[in-house]
Amino acid sequence: MPKVFPAHRKFAEFLRTEYDPKGRPELSIESLPDGKRRYAEAVKMMTTVNITPAEVHELGLKEVERITAEMTKLAQTQGYTDLASFRAAINNDPKWKPQNEQQIVDDFKKYIDQMQPKLPELFGLLPRSPVTVEAIPDFAKAESTHYVAGTPDGKRPGRVVVAVADPTKRTLVDDEAVAYHEGVPGHHMQISIAQTLPDLPKFRLHGFYSAYAEGWALYAEELGKEIGFYKDPVSDYGRLSSELFRAVRLVVDTGIHDQNWSREKVIDYMHANDVNDALAQTEADRYIAWPAQALAYKMGQLTIRKLREEAKTRLGAKFDIKAFHDEILNGGAMPLDLLQERVERWINAQASAGGASTGG
Repeated sequence: MPKVFPAHRKFAEFLRTEYDPKGRPELSIESLPDGKRRYAEAVKMMTTVNITPAEVHELGLKEVERITAEMTKLAQTQGYTDLASFRAAINNDPKWKPQNEQQIVDDFKKYIDQMQPKLPELFGLLPRSPVTVEAIPDFAKAESTHYVAGTPDGKRPGRVVVAVADPTKRTLVDDEAVAYHEGVPGHHMQISIAQTLPDLPKFRLHGFYSAYAEGWALYAEELGKEIGFYKDPVSDYGRLSSELFRAVRLVVDTGIHDQNWSREKVIDYMHANDVNDALAQTEADRYIAWPAQALAYKMGQLTIRKLREEAKTRLGAKFDIKAFHDEILNGGAMPLDLLQERVERWINAQASAGGASTGG
């Protein structure tokens, strides 16, 4: 190992003396030459739809307002006067603080296990590969909870790998939402089905579009609600909090790069929307360094929701949620503009074949 130290020292010196001084002095990528176009193109590339930064910012503000209103309504149904008091009660309730690593793993497994038998109500296509839950090993304990794909033949299962380090400092509040996001009907569902599509070219099995994949996983969190889960209101609060965080990203990423927000304003906005300081600090730096990447999640979810509403409106009583979900998943990962074209062709075909209503 000592043999690599000189190279590391040389690289560190390069970062300090050559690379860092040439970085942009302002936060916004729009401060660079042709910056307005740079960011506009980054937004289109990361979201895979034709939308302007200003439109994303406005959409984010509306989504934050909508989700906050839902959370406030939930707080009031639980007897609290406002959302802040409900949040404080949740954060101080020991029921939602894990005592050990195994409790966290068991919690994820419980939610994934209860979802499995419900999948035939939502999908015609079902994954061949099973899904398991395990803790992130100590050597990688800094990683966040994530999904690792299995093999197409199902011999090696897909795995939801759960962050468990310092368990007593964690919370169980959002476990249900994250379990559906990473496992079923989220990443495991989408990736496992794509692996077995017979007509998909091999190279497309390895394609990854954040707007599609993360958009599907965020959409999948709400499917748990539709199928009858999130029975504990605190767990439902966790679902809404997860969605709120993705909506906040629409506001602050465009705030930094298109609205000339300061880092302090970004942090203050995230604090105001219940993002803790440690996460707010690291997320702010992420958005500064990687313009538009964090927009993909929410834009993907909103596109799938919009297509679903369009299908329901066009097809009326003929709308089949299982067929719709299969259509979203049975073409593999793709840009959202292509997904929209594909689903709209499917809607037209269904309407022609079934003589469905075309209400407004």
